[in-house]
Amino acid sequence: MTQYGVVTRNAEETEWPDFDLAFYEVKDVTGRSAEPLETAVNMVSCFGDNAAAEATPDLVPVDAEGRPATRDRTYFDWAYICPTHEEYRRGLLEIVEDCAAVNGDVRLDDVGFPREGYCRCDRCERLFDESRHDEWADWRAEVITDFVAEATERIPGRVYLTLYPDPYPGHLYDRAGLDLEALSPHVDEFVVPLYDTNYGTTYWLETIAKGFESRLADLDVTFSVELYAVNVDIDDLNHAAEVAAEYGEDVFFGYDASQAVAALRRMKADAREGRSYGGEETESGSESGSDSDTGSGSGSE
Repeated sequence: MTQYGVVTRNAEETEWPDFDLAFYEVKDVTGRSAEPLETAVNMVSCFGDNAAAEATPDLVPVDAEGRPATRDRTYFDWAYICPTHEEYRRGLLEIVEDCAAVNGDVRLDDVGFPREGYCRCDRCERLFDESRHDEWADWRAEVITDFVAEATERIPGRVYLTLYPDPYPGHLYDRAGLDLEALSPHVDEFVVPLYDTNYGTTYWLETIAKGFESRLADLDVTFSVELYAVNVDIDDLNHAAEVAAEYGEDVFFGYDASQAVAALRRMKADAREGRSYGGEETESGSESGSDSDTGSGSGSE
């Protein structure tokens, strides 16, 4: 049975009874940090960190031309940190340990290299030369797998790992250094964010979700879909959730808990009453999903 959860930065929303599961951002891509919660799966942005990148530019990965992977560059939504920086990795592992001590389940987010061509800093060049690998891509994948293995050794419960939403064969490996076959023994559930601000059409969502279902079919791991809930029409959000639930183990709503609750209540009302097509809609079916039912608070960004 599909579980429905929320991804939030607001501690109180992790205890809302409408959700089967809650993810709480202990460290996000802005560099913001918070204390882990017992009531949620604590979530750590690993190699996305605007604040660290701005404070210490030497942490940022560079390509062969010395161009840094920061949000000033086209298509980069946040600044990245080089996954081979030992001191930064130690700090991440300490955060993971702190999270796991409060709640045994942990989600690792923003894991991987920025994309093809990164990182070509002096440290990465040296480590590659000292490695057993002939191919740069193979060495990068080992760097990421080793980090995930170190992190999951510190997690006694369920391990969630966010994947970039690209199931095309070879792309996660070549672009981010994510070797799904090597990672799957360390991971219980992959989470794929499929974000839109509308969801007016969902064929693309179904295509990507089906792609991940096929890509992960032979691995001993489940995957779930995360949807964006901020300012999304409730009916469109529910339709997206229905599509996601056909392929994902669970469905999570990101960053607007009130809207997610409204969607879930509408979903439950529709399941109880049945959808009305052309006939007169019942009062409960038309009102159950209104925002007035959702309670106070909002997880919007």
